[in-house]
Amino acid sequence: MKSCLIRILTVGVGALLVGATALAQTVTPVTDFSAAPGNGVYSYASSTPATVMDLLQRNRPRPAATAQGELVLPANLPADVKLPAVVLVHGSGGIYPEQISFWARLLNEQGIAAFVIDVFGPRGVKSTADDQSLVPFAADTADAFAALGLLASHPRIDPKRIAVMGFSRGGITAVRSGVVRIINGAAPAGLRFAAHVALYSGGCTGAVAVTPKAGVFSPEPMLFVHGDADDYAYMSDCQSYARRIAEAGTPTEFVVLAGARHKFDVDNGRRISLPSSTKNKEGCPLEFDIVELKMRDRRNGEALAAEKLQAINRELCADKGATMEGDRKAREAAAKAVLDFLKKSFKA
Repeated sequence: MKSCLIRILTVGVGALLVGATALAQTVTPVTDFSAAPGNGVYSYASSTPATVMDLLQRNRPRPAATAQGELVLPANLPADVKLPAVVLVHGSGGIYPEQISFWARLLNEQGIAAFVIDVFGPRGVKSTADDQSLVPFAADTADAFAALGLLASHPRIDPKRIAVMGFSRGGITAVRSGVVRIINGAAPAGLRFAAHVALYSGGCTGAVAVTPKAGVFSPEPMLFVHGDADDYAYMSDCQSYARRIAEAGTPTEFVVLAGARHKFDVDNGRRISLPSSTKNKEGCPLEFDIVELKMRDRRNGEALAAEKLQAINRELCADKGATMEGDRKAREAAAKAVLDFLKKSFKA
């Protein structure tokens, strides 16, 4: 049985990067990447499943949707070199510039392609921070799996070395896409992500958290990176969740960034208050048992009827208000952890 590796990285507030670039606006529709397209924004077919249940069965109706993503390829590499790649999944605030100006650039510098997907824009939504029901969480996972299939069709990308990296709400997809039943029901046939990275992840508690049990998660490795001052997605919950995933058999690492708050990877170093943002209280005991298909109280394993589920959610889970703050030193430490992890996962 694999154990969870905890590494403590001490960081502080530092100078900020400037000059973040905006995402390109021209969108090119594609059915696949077999023509080996270069850098650009592409739209592709996906779906909008309403719940995780809709991800479990391939023949279950899922409303068709158009997804979108920006492909950023490393420059000056021989055309015959097969590249690893990472699908980046944003959080509740939607696409933000640092996903391109920092993360995609960082990955490219290491010879890794990046595909930054926009779950909200094609669905006419800018943010779900105040109302997560505007876009179902399952839609994020559907778009990420569709992006996996798209990247796997690119002649320059190695289909066996494609990872997923999620930020905040996107961390739910980073974790869910490693659940075997979800892979079997929603991933492109014969494909799965080679590694899973969750930064300041949401979904470590509450109705979207999948109960870790032996065989529930795939053997592909997971990395969690989290600030210990995060008051939006509490580190204690994610640390406990990562440890349980590791105990269930998936190689899992957890990196703690001392003093870092939510969204530490943005350029803006000013602390921003988000009083209306919805979140789970620390220690919310709800989890979804994907084997028994029941919501449970993690404290005692009780399967919950609707009335009791709503009561627990109201009393112990539902909350509002948080802060976020960019922190360059935390971001650099996170970048090192992510690259080290991907290097091991891609065996490059």
